[in-house]
Amino acid sequence: MESTHVIRRPILTEKSTFGMNEQGRYTFEVDRRATKDDVKAAVERIYGVKVVGVATQVRKGKSRRLKYGWVQERTSKKATVCLKEGDVIELF
Repeated sequence: MESTHVIRRPILTEKSTFGMNEQGRYTFEVDRRATKDDVKAAVERIYGVKVVGVATQVRKGKSRRLKYGWVQERTSKKATVCLKEGDVIELF
């Protein structure tokens, strides 16, 4: 799987921004089929940093009631990547 297809977008929330600044952890939305090794290789290739650890979470899509019926949200996967001490990814 290509690196550009593995990582979809960075997740920028208050909690993930705190992790970027204080702990060197970055959160990305990734392809559901991607493994931890795929995510690690993609981040290292795209951003040119050394990845120490990867944690993944699969979020099940919720069912929501709208005026025209029930809608199922899509299931998504996110990965939190811990970088080597001193490495930084410039997202802004």
